[in-house]
Amino acid sequence: MKKSILSILSMAAGAAAGVAVSAATVGKEQNKTISKKQQLADKHLAMVKVYDEWLKVRQDGRSLVQYFEKRGYKNIAIYGMSYLGESLVRELQASDVKVQYGIDKNADNIYSSVEVMNLSDDLPEVDAIVVTAVFFFDEIAEELADKVNCPIISLEDMVYEV
Repeated sequence: MKKSILSILSMAAGAAAGVAVSAATVGKEQNKTISKKQQLADKHLAMVKVYDEWLKVRQDGRSLVQYFEKRGYKNIAIYGMSYLGESLVRELQASDVKVQYGIDKNADNIYSSVEVMNLSDDLPEVDAIVVTAVFFFDEIAEELADKVNCPIISLEDMVYEV
């Protein structure tokens, strides 16, 4: 009788341990999912803030062209050819500031009016590179610093300085 009670208790303890391990595993996966979603939300919030400040610049009758002219940048590249990158290309189209090329990790899947290259390509010399992926600026600037010898500028900083 003692053996059967001991067996039942052992089985119950094993089952409880299994449930606890399963719950912990599910909890970790949920935390990863929540963390990814939070990062995506933070990234989009950063983009919206840049667009908001950029709109204020335009409403005040100013342009990002002034930022480049003030510093003597005539030929630039843009890192991040999604929404902000394409908006910057359009902003500069009728100016003396020429976008020589774009840089994007998804270069093969991007259609743009400028050539889009991968970070692993040999990047032609330009006066400056503007990073439009503002949420990841620090990591991108670090990667670019090893490949280029020009200023690496955050679009976020630009819209606040113009």
